[in-house]
Amino acid sequence: MNTSVLGALAASLLLLAGCASTTVETTGQRLKEPLCRAGQPPTPVVVYWSTKWRSDQKEPELREAAALRGIQDFVSNASCLSVAAVSRLTPEKADAPHQALASLGSEFSPKPERVVLVVVRELGPKVVVGIPVIVEGGTEVVVDLTVLEPQTSVSLANMTTQWRHGGAFVIKGVKTLDQDMSAALRAALLSGGS
Repeated sequence: MNTSVLGALAASLLLLAGCASTTVETTGQRLKEPLCRAGQPPTPVVVYWSTKWRSDQKEPELREAAALRGIQDFVSNASCLSVAAVSRLTPEKADAPHQALASLGSEFSPKPERVVLVVVRELGPKVVVGIPVIVEGGTEVVVDLTVLEPQTSVSLANMTTQWRHGGAFVIKGVKTLDQDMSAALRAALLSGGS
């Protein structure tokens, strides 16, 4: 093979390697301001989490473990949060009225200023094969997020966030799911608000 053919082949492989990007789409009642801000006293919160997988979800136990690690990473790296607890709720308790959910946080001292509920709907790799792009993949996180003011049970946010990282010719496995979960929560809860 001559060098021009090798160069063209190398350029083609680089083109096929693809470029990954991150997109975040949020619907519903968004936070008017971030859950907390760096440089201010930490906001006391309690975080509850649950799951609502689709019926054909593969390896839910693996995904639940990754979701928990991602939530723990998010709260441990958000220096503006003072987290009293990260606790798992059954799907029935996660569907409880806001007043019941807000009252769960009353057992902590000091009392939290915010109760956060994270319901994980999707956490995993995604691959689409077809036209116009031959292969498009990456990872996806879909979470329902509720943020409550516990003293009044007022909803400060009730939103669904879909976080994707990938692109054309990007293939990812399950190794980054905990980091992806943490990144999705940062984007939804610590960004500038609506």
